[in-house]
Parts: sequence; structure tokens; C-alpha cells
Amino acid sequence: MSKKVKDFGIEKTLRNLGIKDENKGTSVGGEYFASGKMIESFSPVDGELISKVETSAESDYDRVIETAQNAFKEFRLIPAPKRGELVRQLGQKLRQYKDDLGKLVSYEMGKSLQEGLGEVQEMIDICDFAVGLSRQLHGFTMHSERPGHRMYEQYHPLGIVGIITAFNFPVAVWSWNTALAWICGNVTIWKPSEKTPLCAIACQNIMIEVLKENNLPEGISSVLVADHEIGQKMVDDKRISLISFTGSTRVGRMVSSKVAERFGKSILELGGNNAIIISKDADLDMSIIGAVFGAVGTAGQRCTSTRRLIIHESVYDEVKNRLVKAYGQLKIGNPLDENNHVGPLIDRDAVEQYTKSIEKCKQEGGNFVVEGAVLEGEEYASGCYVKPCIAEVENSYEIVQYETFAPILYLIKYSTLEEAIATQNDVPQGLSSAIMTQNLREAELFLSHAGSDCGIANVNIGTSGAEIGGAFGGEKETGGGRESGSDVWKYYMRRQTNTINYTAQLPLAQGIKFDL
Repeated sequence: MSKKVKDFGIEKTLRNLGIKDENKGTSVGGEYFASGKMIESFSPVDGELISKVETSAESDYDRVIETAQNAFKEFRLIPAPKRGELVRQLGQKLRQYKDDLGKLVSYEMGKSLQEGLGEVQEMIDICDFAVGLSRQLHGFTMHSERPGHRMYEQYHPLGIVGIITAFNFPVAVWSWNTALAWICGNVTIWKPSEKTPLCAIACQNIMIEVLKENNLPEGISSVLVADHEIGQKMVDDKRISLISFTGSTRVGRMVSSKVAERFGKSILELGGNNAIIISKDADLDMSIIGAVFGAVGTAGQRCTSTRRLIIHESVYDEVKNRLVKAYGQLKIGNPLDENNHVGPLIDRDAVEQYTKSIEKCKQEGGNFVVEGAVLEGEEYASGCYVKPCIAEVENSYEIVQYETFAPILYLIKYSTLEEAIATQNDVPQGLSSAIMTQNLREAELFLSHAGSDCGIANVNIGTSGAEIGGAFGGEKETGGGRESGSDVWKYYMRRQTNTINYTAQLPLAQGIKFDL
């Protein structure tokens, strides 16, 4: 580990979170085991080896499934408010470990320390949300057409919920799913990204403390650090009632079809190609801040990152010039140093995609007003640091229709709001969108049936980030899934209609007569 990063206390952080030099990557609770290949987790911050993890093999997978099945039989019988108490305690543990876990997220994934801490805060927030929700898992009652009958709806837990997460939010997305799945009475099996395995092990270690303190069975919370083959087994396994998948549209399309084939349920959080419309009536100071953070935050590796700015022709040049000036002030470097704005990409494969996308954009006619580059030097020794860039493009360019997980921002000019909305919607993805305007009519049109076709539509707020109180997800090739707040809990349960006859007769529905 480099001396510079040692100064940030990473070694102590790893000890506090129970991360060893070598770790077993399978856990059904307090016991870790594995019999697969060994993988290494390198930090994109400095290229140093953080730790090694032995991955899960097929035999480990079967043991996890069997343990989870047995745990579900017991866990589903615990009253929902008591399951909520379990989640409350997890939230308290996360408060205790917030600094360490946030620092690990920053170091293993590469996002800024403040973003790492913010991600852990999201975990705490969803725990708080779920605790309250554990007393509100309500159904509906309705009037029966038959005399002496009562009808109502109720919800039951599904069983095993499989969670497959991506590297860019290595802990928060797990918690969004897990907190809700648990209060609903399900057990969870988590397959994290192989690029951020230590974050998953750290979360499991924290959860183990809660399970042991409450004398709860193994299998309520399980982790499988494994390759895509184990992920495929999860997708194909009819014993897993729900698969929540976060990742690329390409893989999500396969997950959706495979889970549907076995009549399972899926929650898909796939690609985003998010735009901010900057109106002639926008507050430009606010617009620049929202655009820059949305484009360069997490080095452009958020699913909600701002990819496109659709700017009114009357303010286009001013916005462009102000963006160029703002990009000139960006500080790129170690994300654990709070003076830096932009950290590294996750690995060198991501850097290659960045450079290929820039070249493709130029081939299609893109004009770069801020040039991109792969940064070199001792501070950038990992080879994962790149320069955020800006290009003037047409929305029809093939590269603009594609999501590149990197800090590349595209500028597009428009004349009328209707044209801007059409441009915003004219991509395969439909996750997050925003308009910057002080014109009420423009704002309302953007939010109307004729407006944004995305799952998230904001006014005078950027595209990046979301509060846990609202349902998170998108339409079209984003997959249609929803996670986190609102009534998303219903995804994790099966719905049942009940009719009770409290008379001595058996009248049939619709007045049908069937006398014997």
C-alpha cells in the first residue's frame, strides 16, 4: 500500500471492518467459506493491492441456497415490526461504522470520500424508512357483492431475494433491496461486483453482528463473491423468487428473459443516458453547478450521471463558455483528499472505453471544446485517471445514443421546448431527466404526459442522485424496475385476495345458481 494512501488510515479502516489479507468470499451469516478461485482487489486510487478474496464455487452456492431456504421458514413467522427492529439495529451499526465503510467505498471503488460517506448515509436512511414501513405493510378491504361476505387483500413474503449489484454503488443498492426485503419477511443472497468484493464482505461483517446479537438463524443474510457463472445460476434458479439486478442493458435483457422463463420476478436497474434541458429562462448559476456535478461526480460512473446538456440557442454560447471555465478549475486526483473533485475510473478497462468513445465521437463529427486525456504521473500511477471532457454533438450520433460510464458530456442546441423534450426522449434509455427553468409553463409541460419519458423527472435539480423516499428506476432500456421508497415494498411480496363467508349459505358470485 502506498505511503500517501496509508496517511489516510486505510489499514486501520480494513481492520475495523474485519477485512483480512485473505478472505473467504461466501457467507451464510457468521461462517465464511469458499472453494473457488482467488481474486485480488486493487484500488483504482493508487493501483495497490488491497486484499484477496477466495470466490464461491458451485458447491458453496448450493449450501447457501439450502441455508437460506431453512432460514426463511423461521424468519417469515417473525412479526414485521420485530423484523423492522432488526433493520433498525443495522442502521445503528451503520452509523457506528459510517466513517470506515465510507472510506472503504472511496478507496476500493474510487469515488470521492464525501460520496462514499454519502452512500453509507443512504444505507442509514433506507433502514430508517424500512423501520417505519414495517408497521405499514397494509392491504385493502373491499365490499363483496355477496351478502355475509368480506373481501380483502394481503401481502406475503416471497422467499429468497437474490441481489446482483454493480461496482459504482457497492453498498447502497444492496441496502435498498435488503432493508425492504427483510421487513417483508424475505431472506437475501447478495452477489456483489467482483470489482468491489471487500465492500460486500464489510457489510456482511456488520450484519453478522446484528444477527448474532439477536440470536437469529444463519441464512437470513448471505453473500456470494463469485463470477458471472454463479450469477447465471442465481438467475436460472427457481428457488430464488426475485432477482434484483443492477448492471448493463445487455446483461439485463438476458436476466429478464431467463427469470421470466421460470415465471420468477425481477427488478431491473440498467443503463441511463440522462439529460438536463437548460431553458432560456434558467438560472444559469444553478444550471452550471447541476451540470458539472452531474457530469463529473463519481467520474461519470453513476447510472444517473448527466450525459447530455440540451441548451436553448439563446444561452448556448454562454453556457458552453461557463462550462469550459468550470472544467478548467476541476481538481483530479486521490478521492480521499477532499480538495479533489474527480477521482479515478474503476479500472483500465473503463479507461479504454472512455478513449474509444472519444475517438468514436470525433469520427462522427463531434467538436471537443474540452479535450479528454488519460492522465499520467506519479499521482495517477494506477492508470485509471482521466480528464472530464465536453463535446458539441448531434443527438443522432451513435455514440450519443450509447451510455459510456465515464465523464464525457455532450452539448446539444435546441430552439423550442417541444424540440428539447423530443431530443431528451430520443434515446433508448429512460432513467433520469431534468429541466432548468424559472418558467412555470415549461416546468409543467416537462412533467406532463407530453414531457419526459423517464422514471425520474426533476425541475431545477440535476439528474444525479435521488432521495430514498421516492421510487428509484427508469423506463425503456433502463428496465422498468423500481427500488427504495414509495410503495416499492410490494415488489418483494406476493399479493393475495381473500374472501370470507360468515353465513350458513354459499351464494355464488355474479348471481350464478348451482343447486344440487
